[in-house]
Amino acid sequence: MRAVRYAQFGGPEVLHVAADLPVPQPGPGQVRVRVAASVVHPVDLMIRAGRFPAPLPAGLPYVPGWDVAGRVDAVGPSVGGFAVDDEVIGFSPWLRTTVGTHAEYAVLEAAWLTAAPAGIPAGEAATLPTNGLAAAQALDLLALPAGSSVLVTGAAGQVGGFTLALARVAGLHATGVAGADDRAFVESQGATFVPRADGPIPVAPGGFDAVVDLAVIGPSLLELVRDGGGYVAASPPLRPEPVRGIRTFALDVLPDGARLGELVTLAESGDIPLRIAGVYSFADAAAAHNRLAQGGVRGGVVIVP
Repeated sequence: MRAVRYAQFGGPEVLHVAADLPVPQPGPGQVRVRVAASVVHPVDLMIRAGRFPAPLPAGLPYVPGWDVAGRVDAVGPSVGGFAVDDEVIGFSPWLRTTVGTHAEYAVLEAAWLTAAPAGIPAGEAATLPTNGLAAAQALDLLALPAGSSVLVTGAAGQVGGFTLALARVAGLHATGVAGADDRAFVESQGATFVPRADGPIPVAPGGFDAVVDLAVIGPSLLELVRDGGGYVAASPPLRPEPVRGIRTFALDVLPDGARLGELVTLAESGDIPLRIAGVYSFADAAAAHNRLAQGGVRGGVVIVP
């Protein structure tokens, strides 16, 4: 099979298309997906550059890619609920498996998949699994009752946009911190817009029930959370120590086919946005990495076979 691959760390130029890789075979509880689309994430760039700070479960070479939208091609033993030709989406927890989805075929656990959203192109559907589940799991950690207030930094990014939308669906009062050009998007998700600035965020101390810090502003944001509120950091190393009874959490997104199915329903109804910043072929994977590295991306950078 064909796949995007790299055998050494470095810049985007290390990416190449391998044409003769073996087609993976599904084992018990697994499904093989013929990939229609996948997505590039910032962590893919960090790993490719050799800058990921923790050991990985297997060594080079790597096929990158987390999300997948595609069609079931084969079903392993003990799999119920999926059949050949079913259209599905899901994601591979790459940091745990190094099983990449920038390939013509990918084998994933059936529990990581759900039925693809009806009537939505594969490129758009592929933007949902990892980032949508990250947003959902951030709000699940906080467990805020309807009517609560939440501040979201990095609100116009992929996870931020999903977080605003899911907060609205949950009846939360969201405030989104983003660039000046992102006001329309933030407000379209029912959130109050606050412009990003170099200095302190211009909101009242202790004015929020919780903060989701996707822009990695850091522990200074705890000042904006009321006593006993909640705070979610963008990754486990960034989780601050609790103060004033504030519960602190960190995002460590996990695949969850059942929860993803709930997000698919919201995507089908238009309650959460699916945004694409660009679509690139396997041969143009380096250009996709360069595009994401430029920053300011508003939507998924999609890779297609």
